Amino acid sequence: MSFNTNEDVASPSVGGFSRPDQPGPTDWTAYSSAYDLLSMHNPAYKALMQDFAAFLATIGTPQRIYDIGGGTGNYTEIAARACPDSEIHLVEPDAAMIRSARTKLSAHGNINFHNLALEDVKGTDTCDLVVCVHALYAMPEQVQRLDDLHRLLRPGGYLYLIDLGRRMDVADWRKYLFLELKKRHGLAGALRVFWQGREVAKQNKAICEAQKSGAYWTHTPAELASAVSNAGFEVISQKTVYRGYSDLLVCRAK
Repeated sequence: MSFNTNEDVASPSVGGFSRPDQPGPTDWTAYSSAYDLLSMHNPAYKALMQDFAAFLATIGTPQRIYDIGGGTGNYTEIAARACPDSEIHLVEPDAAMIRSARTKLSAHGNINFHNLALEDVKGTDTCDLVVCVHALYAMPEQVQRLDDLHRLLRPGGYLYLIDLGRRMDVADWRKYLFLELKKRHGLAGALRVFWQGREVAKQNKAICEAQKSGAYWTHTPAELASAVSNAGFEVISQKTVYRGYSDLLVCRAK
């Protein structure tokens, strides 16, 4: 698998994995400005990152890792710390997200940044590990995108997949986060973080509306496992995560 430059660039687009001429319902560029509040203040999100770090400790060091829809680079950062000798590629179609990632991860010399959608990534059978966290549901044509994930992996390579499957209940998340923040930072601190993260709340509402309209994929755990298996993966383990909203699958390419 090869790229022409250290950073491949596609036309900037609003809407994450939407094509530039087909803007999606979520403004990922606006989202990027407050996205990392999730990792700083959301215990459920921190638990997801801890799960990923624990997974990396159970496998041999991957030679080549791809983080698909890597956003601002939270999972890429975990991989870079755990696997300093690995070749790591962060693939993210939103230009603002990837700018944030480049700034945050500048100390790591083993990361390549690609401002591309998954379907524009070239190459086959060369990855040892593909990571795709909370990105597949927002991509067009999920069946084809699962085929793309499979295409990138060598036989026996790992897919670490977390996907938002159930409809985002914004009121439920607001209550959960406010109570968690209040416990840790007091009322004034909770209100301050909510104000700083108001763009996250706005875009989460857009995600919910897109799920309701069918623009974003929703699925049961069984439906996701079936789609993954049909794409040529063996599902090694599966569990419900992120307070029941998402599914975590560890898979191997057949």
